[in-house]
Amino acid sequence: MTAPTVRLGVDIGGTFTDVVLEKDGMPFSTKVLTTYAAPENAIIDGMHQVCTKAGVTPAQIGQIIHGTTLATNALIERRGAKTALITTQGFRDVIEMRTESRFEQYDLNLNLPDPLLPRQMRFTVAGRVDANGQILVEMDRTEVEAVVDKIAEAGFESVAVGLIHSYLNPAHEQLVRDVLAERLPDVSVSISSEVSPQMREYERFNTVVANAYIKPLMASYLGRLEDRLKAEGVTCRIFLMHSGGGIISIQNAADFPVRLVESGPAGGAVFAAHIAARYGLDKVLSFDMGGTTAKICLIKNQTPKTSRVFEVARTYRFKKGSGMPISIPVIDMVEIGAGGGSLAHVDALRQIRVGPESAGSEPGPACYGRGGERPAVTDADLVLGKLDPDNFAGGSLKLHPDQSKSALAGHVGETLDMDAVEAAFGVAEVVDENMANAARVHAVENGEDLSEYTMIAFGGAAPLHAGRLAEKLGVNRLLVPPGAGVGSAIGFLRAPFSFEANRSVYMTLSDFDPARIKGLLTDLMAEATGFVRTCDEVSPILSEFKVYMRYIGQGWEIPISLTEEQAMNPDVATFEARFIEDYTKLFGRPVSGMDIEITVWSVNATTPPEDVARMDETNGEASATPDGTRQLFDAASGKFLDADVVKRFDMTAGDRATGPVAVVEDETTIIVPASRDAIRQPDGCIDVITKEATQ
Repeated sequence: MTAPTVRLGVDIGGTFTDVVLEKDGMPFSTKVLTTYAAPENAIIDGMHQVCTKAGVTPAQIGQIIHGTTLATNALIERRGAKTALITTQGFRDVIEMRTESRFEQYDLNLNLPDPLLPRQMRFTVAGRVDANGQILVEMDRTEVEAVVDKIAEAGFESVAVGLIHSYLNPAHEQLVRDVLAERLPDVSVSISSEVSPQMREYERFNTVVANAYIKPLMASYLGRLEDRLKAEGVTCRIFLMHSGGGIISIQNAADFPVRLVESGPAGGAVFAAHIAARYGLDKVLSFDMGGTTAKICLIKNQTPKTSRVFEVARTYRFKKGSGMPISIPVIDMVEIGAGGGSLAHVDALRQIRVGPESAGSEPGPACYGRGGERPAVTDADLVLGKLDPDNFAGGSLKLHPDQSKSALAGHVGETLDMDAVEAAFGVAEVVDENMANAARVHAVENGEDLSEYTMIAFGGAAPLHAGRLAEKLGVNRLLVPPGAGVGSAIGFLRAPFSFEANRSVYMTLSDFDPARIKGLLTDLMAEATGFVRTCDEVSPILSEFKVYMRYIGQGWEIPISLTEEQAMNPDVATFEARFIEDYTKLFGRPVSGMDIEITVWSVNATTPPEDVARMDETNGEASATPDGTRQLFDAASGKFLDADVVKRFDMTAGDRATGPVAVVEDETTIIVPASRDAIRQPDGCIDVITKEATQ
């Protein structure tokens, strides 16, 4: 497909909506405050701003790629549609019983999160399929009709259908959907055999419930967005970024909105992977910090790590297991409530706590002067000299340092006998340590040593904190790319069209069936390719094959990648060798004498990735010209230091700025600690390195 010459990327965040327009490869960007009541308003506003900068009209836009936190926020805030669940008799309480895992095993008063749907919204039918996909009890259509009538009387807007073992035989779920379509044609319906055809009923039921819960909301929003854009003269197709790092059509997004839960952060990971390829980096720590959350992702060999289960809305100190499991293909990352708008308070133990509650854009941090009275991370950054109150967001939003000091002193300082500066230092150190801890845990869980990694930072708040985070993690190199303040939106424009189809079919290597495997993977390839063809009718499509394998008796699988030759000509010895190879890499040694089983089969269809040219780097031998100086608090020194202020776009390739320094631009500010220097690379990246590394 011929690439459009004018493309628009839009990322709706919890505080800002980022808009990037590319015209013949040249980017134009802006940040506008997110309008919660009608998110499309911020998109239209931002679109007009970047069109004016680029000298084009909205009608000239040839493609729009959009990512959003709306789906995630609806699940976290429990403000989706009135939803019912129809499930198999005896399995009504699966989403409430959860699994046997305790996310805090020593807490005797542990409170489990409430299920998305209370018990009175869950209904059962008697049909039954066994673990091999055979029908044990036929579905009684009359019984289904009676249940549907009850749902009609209660006025439900959406229905989730999750029946036991439907991933092997969807006939009963399809029958229930047919009855719902006949008797309740205006009600939205989601069935688990289409949304997440995988084993493990707790995860599958949660996923289909979440999809049904947000489906009317997202369908309404996407419809309004299309209408508003058409009214502005935009006639091009709109695509959505999905959680797995690819792009799907707006219709697919409306049908499977649960695949959008991490669409914004996924765009950021794609953006970081693109930068990693340009620099030939095989180990990258992606750090994305916006107004509401911070996201950390490991990228190896220029490819973000992926998973097929993700937890939304963790309720207990962000501990694994305390959230809502969503079984979809997703870029694997850790996300914590640490953003520029994250609010600070002092707890009962007289400890400073930051997040997860956020000031958002309405009213925003105290310094916005929009009615916010509690201190946020942005207030601390302002008091510590990291932000220029007269040039925040390019001067479009004036900040009020006095209100920041008042909020910090009143909510933190008075309780702990600190002045405003000391309170700001405490808030900044707590949020930075929270992010560092999250990165350490994520690295340990994946068996990685972060000292071997390069950090790539983006998002409006990340460059303010990345230097200190790198100090805490022992990371020697930090890259802040051009457009870092709108990095996720740029990532949308770098992503391929893709869709991952997966299915649970249990098989042991002792019962290996090559013909069945080939047929299964061929069907999955056709399904995934069909989705991609709805977006791109002519480009070549690549297929990536994975199987999830484990030793019999183990509780979780590891993903094993296969070439197309290995997938289409399955051989038991090859499958076993690939599993043992990857298992040994992860755990040090294989387990002899045990059979191996396959639980999930996956095919990801994708258009070819964008070619990325390797860049020649500079050592930075010229000195950058300062535009002024300011007092900047250096956390490692624990005091204010005289720091140069350098305009990012006045730096030329090879210019070096010696820390401490603030490298400023309209959308963010890069804070370079005293322990580091900043070099402007030929592609515009600011390369922040330790002073020791330069001597």
